[in-house]
Amino acid sequence: MIEINNVSFDYGREQGTLREVSLRVEPGECILLCGESGCGKTTVTKLINGLIPHFIEGGALTGSVTAAGLPVADTEMYRLAVHVGSVFQNPKSQFFNLDADSEIIFGLENAGVEPAIMRARLAATVRELRIEALLGRSIFALSGGEKQTLAFASVYAMNPDIFVLDEPTANLDARAIETLRRQIRRVTAEGRTVVIAEHRLYFLTDLIDRAVYLRDGRIARSFTGAEFRGLSEEARMGMGLRCLAPSRLALAPCDPPGSGSGLSVEGLCCAYEKQEVFRGVGFSTGYGQVLGVVGFNGAGKTTLTRCLCGLQRESAGTVRLDGRPLNRKARSRACFSIMQDVNHQLFSDSVWNECELAAPGCAPERIEAVLESFGLLALRERHPMALSGGQKQRLAVATAVLTDKQVLIFDEPTSGLDYRHMVEVGRIVRRLAEEEKRIVLIVSHDYEFLGRICDKLLSIESAENGRRGDIGILSEPDRLRAEC
Repeated sequence: MIEINNVSFDYGREQGTLREVSLRVEPGECILLCGESGCGKTTVTKLINGLIPHFIEGGALTGSVTAAGLPVADTEMYRLAVHVGSVFQNPKSQFFNLDADSEIIFGLENAGVEPAIMRARLAATVRELRIEALLGRSIFALSGGEKQTLAFASVYAMNPDIFVLDEPTANLDARAIETLRRQIRRVTAEGRTVVIAEHRLYFLTDLIDRAVYLRDGRIARSFTGAEFRGLSEEARMGMGLRCLAPSRLALAPCDPPGSGSGLSVEGLCCAYEKQEVFRGVGFSTGYGQVLGVVGFNGAGKTTLTRCLCGLQRESAGTVRLDGRPLNRKARSRACFSIMQDVNHQLFSDSVWNECELAAPGCAPERIEAVLESFGLLALRERHPMALSGGQKQRLAVATAVLTDKQVLIFDEPTSGLDYRHMVEVGRIVRRLAEEEKRIVLIVSHDYEFLGRICDKLLSIESAENGRRGDIGILSEPDRLRAEC
């Protein structure tokens, strides 16, 4: 059981993060924490798993929290970790080993479990979660979805009473999300408690017992599972929540390579240490267009973006802009990429300075207008690393908007974004393409987002059937439609 009694908490800033929050979660319940970015969902998860107050310094905490019968503030983390397991948005942040097998049993080793019991627990975890394909593999060779599955398995092996998941599907494809869904269903069927903070809701609607909606650091409303599933579209959008049903995407296929205006990619191939990632990539897209790029985790989408930006050396092929072949240095001058993990490209000590660093000489009025459009102007003096995941994502997109690069590539730009900010990012991306005549590529698993903004689609096939990285074109010719 989890009890949060009249808790208020802030990180040492003027604005309180949580205010007078009280929540009781019964054993075996599956609870969804939902709400717009920055509403306090992640802070609630940190109260439960003990990161607050044990690892967050300088914060002001009032009230009390108990988890699995333990007073969180007074319980050592090593004791709390036996009962509360956490899966974070970025699984890489919780890995400690180089291979999957060692990672699964890492928590058990730290708890001093006997080797025979560890081996039995490893075998049971692999069998029950059906993750035989992960055994014996390097952490660095896993796709994003496989890493998330491994993170869940390492927690499952500990056999905790409570699972806390914070945005676990932010960068996952549909297949990996379905795997996570099965895992959540399994642990709830075993009587474990699950608390999950999420923006992507469609895969959870029939799993949850309750949905707790937060706004401005308070619990604004609590729904039963049936009440939540019954929300009207108007009510859902008014609350800033994403679709409650899967999105179906149908877009025109991308154009073949061409020698005219715009970006043309011809026979592009790439390999890591002689291991082929993709081969024979060919397509073109023009100014004013938004091209969506889809495919399963590990198919080579991010590697493709790195090649286009000159960050990754191709083994064969040509990239042209307006008919002119571009070497890697020329591509880096023409292209700007927003990475999937935006922590890798935030360098400055404030939101405002981050914008100035990305676009030296940019007029303050333009920076102010762009930050305002992304809901970040009030955070102009905040350190980028102190922002929520969704706020970091919006800041990275804002820096791209401020550049004058001809080709803008967004790798999972809606990761961690709520409905309102997803719509706003889509509006700005369309404006960049149509009004500023940029070439825009969007790599994403977010069909709800792609259906709103893309003109055409490039599909990279998965590694199944020996076709790793082969390029396939979606055959449906229907024009820009996404159904929620």
